[in-house]
Amino acid sequence: MTSELTFVHADDSLAQEYDEMAERSFGHPVGDITHLHGHADIRVALRSGRVVAGGLGLLLPQYFGGAPVPSALLAAGSVAPEERGDRLAARMVHERLNPLRERGAVISTISTLSNGYARHLGWQAPTPVYAHAVRAEDLKRSFDTADFCIETGTTPAALDLQQDLARRWNGPVERPAWWEGWKTTKSRLTTYRFHRLGNPISGWLTLTTSRRENHGTDLTVHDFWAGDHDCAAAMLAFLGRYSSRTETIHFRRGALPPAPLLLHNLHRYRVATQAWHPWMLRILDLQGAVRLRGWPDDLDLELPIEICEEADCTTHRRYLLVIRAGHADLTPAGFEAQVTLTRGQFAAWYAGGLRTTEAARLCGVQARSDASLSGFIRATGRQEPWLPDHF
Repeated sequence: MTSELTFVHADDSLAQEYDEMAERSFGHPVGDITHLHGHADIRVALRSGRVVAGGLGLLLPQYFGGAPVPSALLAAGSVAPEERGDRLAARMVHERLNPLRERGAVISTISTLSNGYARHLGWQAPTPVYAHAVRAEDLKRSFDTADFCIETGTTPAALDLQQDLARRWNGPVERPAWWEGWKTTKSRLTTYRFHRLGNPISGWLTLTTSRRENHGTDLTVHDFWAGDHDCAAAMLAFLGRYSSRTETIHFRRGALPPAPLLLHNLHRYRVATQAWHPWMLRILDLQGAVRLRGWPDDLDLELPIEICEEADCTTHRRYLLVIRAGHADLTPAGFEAQVTLTRGQFAAWYAGGLRTTEAARLCGVQARSDASLSGFIRATGRQEPWLPDHF
């Protein structure tokens, strides 16, 4: 290349230039660059004063173990086509993460098509991500709205419910005040709330409709927050009866919680499921991430572990993991490890993605005994990983 690269925070002018470069790079407009300009940290790479790469970074908490953990959410990263092949994307990731780490991020989440490349940079996928399509008539015949009342629009109570339900999973974002307005405007969403007569709201969903080319409408669900089985059933029945012009209900990738709602209840199991690129987690600060995560009050664990720090596993560090009374610490130690794993495997464990000892062993986690591995897995196994939020 003819000149050195510089990496800077993007002002309004550079953000606009990055927006134009990203559209050329992706082959389509990237609306979030404009919509999130006031909320995101935008970093760009310059060569001879021209923007050749960039990306967005959001510093937001994600729930793990019921506690909000400061996270660097990376999105819309792109490199100009003429600049590819020189590891600029990896350098750009480093430059985007640094300011967010300095502001307190101890973990980072991305969603990318380049899973192998992201793993090389330290991210790991804790769980598969699927989109589902179900025939409206199957939902209509299989579920009942019972005595639920249905109302439109978002309310403070609905937002409070969403945050309460989000804490029950590993991964959902603690949504800031601007989140709902951004998503509603971006995707033209309509919100429906569900509650029994005289009772508080117990569930809500968001959806969007679009006309099909020949006849009818397509209906896509973006949010699906249900407090219990009865409310979930009422929400699914409502979707089945939403419109006589809709043949299929589409659940956007990750919209349905990872629970067998459809498998257990559909009159006919005619679900079309499509696998998507998963969300990926990286632990930026091992000790900080463990300390800030939520832990069960009744868990009592003291376990020497060894973590491979480098992608090529040439650097190993030993720690003592202590979890008691809802708090945890990870401190350097010289004890012989009972469990040995890579940093990526640690991220999957942190998110609750290693559900059993057999799953952990198949993923490459090593242990001196079944009891040690079982205790380690149980520490994060009470909540499942789910990221219904897209950024």
